[in-house]
Amino acid sequence: MAMSTGGSEGEPMMDINTTPLIDVMLVLLIMFIITIPIQTHAVKLDLPVDSQQNTPPPIDPVKNKIVITQAGQILWNGAAVNPVQLRQFLDITTTMTPVPELHLQPEPEAKYELVDQVLAVTKRANITAMGFVGNEAYANF
Repeated sequence: MAMSTGGSEGEPMMDINTTPLIDVMLVLLIMFIITIPIQTHAVKLDLPVDSQQNTPPPIDPVKNKIVITQAGQILWNGAAVNPVQLRQFLDITTTMTPVPELHLQPEPEAKYELVDQVLAVTKRANITAMGFVGNEAYANF
């Protein structure tokens, strides 16, 4: 292999070393390719609406409240639900981003068995943002 070291002995080499320049340009090219946003193409469709569709569940995206009454009812944001509907609502809330808070408020005279049943449903639904509210009602007990 032959190497060019300049004209005669002691003269500086007049050729520019382009290897570092090419390396920098390749790095910049890769950075530009990575940072360019991906083009998304969307097709807007107006699909027909089912006229017999049920109303969506009353789920608040910030916080939802479960009240257990002394009459044995479970109220989800004020509407009476059964444990199956409660589980469905809880499953929907776990898919939301961010996950809404769940406030549990059993009335002072509510049956412990029903409160335990609701707690079991919330545990099976993997609810992480849950708290008890209305604890001041228990101050007299």
